[in-house]
Amino acid sequence: MTTRVLVAKVGLDGHDRGIKVVARILRDAGMEVVYTGLFQTPDTVAVAAIHEDVDVVGLSMLSGAHMTLAPAVVEALRVRGSDIPVVVGGIVPHADLADLATAGVAGILGPGASDTEIVATILSAVRPE
Repeated sequence: MTTRVLVAKVGLDGHDRGIKVVARILRDAGMEVVYTGLFQTPDTVAVAAIHEDVDVVGLSMLSGAHMTLAPAVVEALRVRGSDIPVVVGGIVPHADLADLATAGVAGILGPGASDTEIVATILSAVRPE
């Protein structure tokens, strides 16, 4: 069974080089990747994730809006009856990690995460131990 991942840029963050690198890493690891593009809303991400029947959502967050937007994506999924896990990658201060976990974020990847760590975090979110 191939893992399906939706990767998205939520909000006004227009920096997409990193998410494209992550998409390539996940594809090279045998995953099927759907990239929704820049400037998505929490609702458009949730609708696309459900429509595409993905196993996990990956959000790239570089704008500092992670404490607002990541929980909003989780909530948008849950309101629609979905338990698709959400993983956040990007600039997330250490002090925010516990609050994001409490908000339902399944995994967090910081700058410099290795290919192995990225793949492992995605797979762990899909198949928690």
